[in-house]
Amino acid sequence: MDTYSLSVNGVAYTEAAEILKSEADPFSGPHQSIAPWNFKILAALMFIITSLSLSENFTVMLVTFRFKQLRQPLNYIIVNLSVADFLVSLIGGTISFLTNAKGYFFLGAWACVMEGFAVTFFGIVALWSLAVLAFERFFVICRPLGNVRLRGKHAALGLLFVWTFSFIWTIPPVLGWSSYTTSKIGTTCEPDWYSGNSSNHSYIITFFCTCFILPLTIIIISYSKLMRKLRKVSNAHGRLGNARKPDRQVTRMVVVMIVAFMVGWMPYAIFSITVTACPTIHLDPRLAAIPAFFSKTAAVYNPVIYVFMNKQFRKCLIQLFNSSTPLDSNVNQTSDRPGATGESNTGEMSTIAARIPTAPTSALQNQEDEASEGSTFAQLPVPENKVCPM
Repeated sequence: MDTYSLSVNGVAYTEAAEILKSEADPFSGPHQSIAPWNFKILAALMFIITSLSLSENFTVMLVTFRFKQLRQPLNYIIVNLSVADFLVSLIGGTISFLTNAKGYFFLGAWACVMEGFAVTFFGIVALWSLAVLAFERFFVICRPLGNVRLRGKHAALGLLFVWTFSFIWTIPPVLGWSSYTTSKIGTTCEPDWYSGNSSNHSYIITFFCTCFILPLTIIIISYSKLMRKLRKVSNAHGRLGNARKPDRQVTRMVVVMIVAFMVGWMPYAIFSITVTACPTIHLDPRLAAIPAFFSKTAAVYNPVIYVFMNKQFRKCLIQLFNSSTPLDSNVNQTSDRPGATGESNTGEMSTIAARIPTAPTSALQNQEDEASEGSTFAQLPVPENKVCPM
């Protein structure tokens, strides 16, 4: 092949064969059309994201381990979300940082398959955890089965479903239905969105429906029914001063959660469907890397939204890192007054659920019950240092 002079992105190259070789084999060297400083920026960003995610999600697991009050059924799936996000960052974030620092996927094809599967698997576990969390909150607040409450065995079944279902839809590329390959930029691995064969198309469409459309539908339906229930209750008991407070709190929480879900996963979903439907479309490798970058940031803001915005967890976190508060003394103080922590022991969502009448009695009777229950909670303030027994 004839040699020619080429200047791309401020870098000059004279060998066309070198460019074609690196593009044909992403494990042999950097993408020659991308200047090295682009990879350095991506490596720095991945280092920041990975460090934040690992520290945040490890803190969630540590606080949950230290305070048994947090180890209740409604929190199982939240801890599961933190475990999945931690593993995504530990494996995918670390490998992505190293490969971007090097400029190409120097670890080889086997590591590409391992990283592609691990990141996809744990990412879908985290995504489905959000869907199960939405359904569990709907279950606790709306009580679709009457007096049946969320218990440990129900939460355990939810975890089993999340991990099994995610594994079923992320292992096929390892076994031959589609494949895991390097991305356009060549420093991360993902399902092969770019191949135009029918096998890849069938997998990508199935994967998109089961691992994006379905969980998103569950999230929207669950939170919509939850908000409708709270709005109905607050309208029926509007004469109480704090009747609409749970409604406003949950509405704000739902909006933030859905927006965060869309920001994290919608760009990646749109990108994957676009390149699957139009495999000949030309995209700048740096532009094609943006959706995957956004999906990895979910591991950073998920703990902030689902855990750190939780008043109960925040108090336990402050108590854990506040050396002036002896942890052992809290056990004795709390056990002496079980009634004082009755509300906090149930969790915030369960507390809101406790304020919602279940029997279809008259409106007047419901209002009286609500007023009585509201006054009971008002008479039982929870001291700051008695919220989180070990």
